Amino acid sequence: MFFLDSSDPAEISEMFSWGVLAGVTTNPLILSRDAGCVDLERRIREVLSASAGPVSVELTSETEAAMLEEARAYHAWAPDRICIKVPFSDVGLKVTHALATRGVRTNVTCVMSFNQAYLAALAGGAYVSIFSGRIRDMGYAATPVIERTRARIERERLRAEIIVGSIRHLMDVNEALDAGAHIVTVPPAILRKMLHNPKTEETIREFNAAWEKRAK
Repeated sequence: MFFLDSSDPAEISEMFSWGVLAGVTTNPLILSRDAGCVDLERRIREVLSASAGPVSVELTSETEAAMLEEARAYHAWAPDRICIKVPFSDVGLKVTHALATRGVRTNVTCVMSFNQAYLAALAGGAYVSIFSGRIRDMGYAATPVIERTRARIERERLRAEIIVGSIRHLMDVNEALDAGAHIVTVPPAILRKMLHNPKTEETIREFNAAWEKRAK
């Protein structure tokens, strides 16, 4: 399935009307770009209204106590839909485990390796977000990480689902799905590119022109 990687309510509303999206992911970089100085709670409530399914909101605190308090505040906005995005670290694993034991869904983010993904799944993450583009920035492919994580999750019957993010090209989407990602979170620009194929557009024009020229 697809999630949309955006915090723009108008854009989210438009793309959810296509019927192909199942959730939304945000992060501090996206929110800083899309929302600027807008109050975070206000913007997330707008995102919730414009979408369906889980909405991931990322923690920015760095200590366990502060992260848990921040998570409590975000989760209270919409307990049935807010998914707490927890940056991967030893502290992040503690927070993920603590939230999971309380029934709060988490999305463990900034995962770059199989080892990290496996630890995040063991800690109780509902989602494990593997960053395809940023892995490629380090000089190697993300597909083996996705494949090994999916195989281990299925072998050990872990509850985590793999989200692949940091999508920069159409091929990233195809490779992530082929490698076993449960979900790909796509930026709006990439989702729009998925619509287009010149042969499709040429064929539609041909069919419509033939219909217009038919004998009446």
